[in-house]
Amino acid sequence: MNTASITGAAKAKLPDFYSLELGPTCLRPRYWTTWMVLGLYRLSALLPLRICRWLGAAYGWSFLVLNRKRRRIAYTNLAMCFPELSVPERKRLLRQHFLVTGQSYVDLGWFAWATKERLERRVQLLGLEHLSAEIGRGKNVILLAPHCVGINFGTIVAKEHAQFSMFKPPRNILLNWLLNKGRMRFGCRLLMRNQGMRPVVRALQQGMIFYYIPDEDFGPGRSVFAPFFGVQMATLATLGRLADLTDAAVLPFFTRLLPAGRGYQVTLGAALEDFPTGDRDKDATRMNQVLEQGIRKMPAQYMWTLKLFKTRPDNGPSPYS
Repeated sequence: MNTASITGAAKAKLPDFYSLELGPTCLRPRYWTTWMVLGLYRLSALLPLRICRWLGAAYGWSFLVLNRKRRRIAYTNLAMCFPELSVPERKRLLRQHFLVTGQSYVDLGWFAWATKERLERRVQLLGLEHLSAEIGRGKNVILLAPHCVGINFGTIVAKEHAQFSMFKPPRNILLNWLLNKGRMRFGCRLLMRNQGMRPVVRALQQGMIFYYIPDEDFGPGRSVFAPFFGVQMATLATLGRLADLTDAAVLPFFTRLLPAGRGYQVTLGAALEDFPTGDRDKDATRMNQVLEQGIRKMPAQYMWTLKLFKTRPDNGPSPYS
């Protein structure tokens, strides 16, 4: 199955996607240090992935030691989500998280500049039959994914079918370019978050699959509270409405960083049954349950450094204060 191109009248109706380009602003002195970092990333793409992983583990360890703020946020999340673990067990999970995070950061150079053939050899795609089945039924498709360290490698599905996702640009324009260069390698198209949901609906209705990553705290205005690892979390209620509006099947989607330089594993699950229900709270709860089930199989690889529970019910104090 390779329907990565959309042509004719359908193409004319697609939204304005992000264009990968750098302007003269990137030559300003403030970016010279970033240019040197990009040079190191470019060199890392020439190394075997196993060696990149050693370098990444060292970087992750320094991140753990030096970044007190993110270390505290991650440990707070682990304490809230895994109350059954002892303190030594949580600290061990915290160390594992920072090590794989560092490895995923170093992998960005490999992701952006390694040949497509090398990338394809190091990324296992499992469960494509679920995607084929839903497309064969005439359904649109939303891939529901959590913020795991291998999240960028999920865009490789674009080589099988036209795919798009959303992102919020980081402040550093060179970092933004590096991230999106990798994300777009296999044809994934990108929308910026500030474009809103209308272009998402248009792209879905034209048959593109949506790589949707909703597990952030966007505040109370756009969210409902639903349990996530047993903790009430401000959860976007968008998924159910979007699936209903576009007649889309929702497939669980998880990307795992594999040890010993073996690459990544991308897994698509079967479409959610009886979803959406039309009830915002039930649909948000179901979404969080699906994400939690996948995360529990690789707990060190979730982005615990995000402020997941900043917004509390009844305007309660943030646990990160």
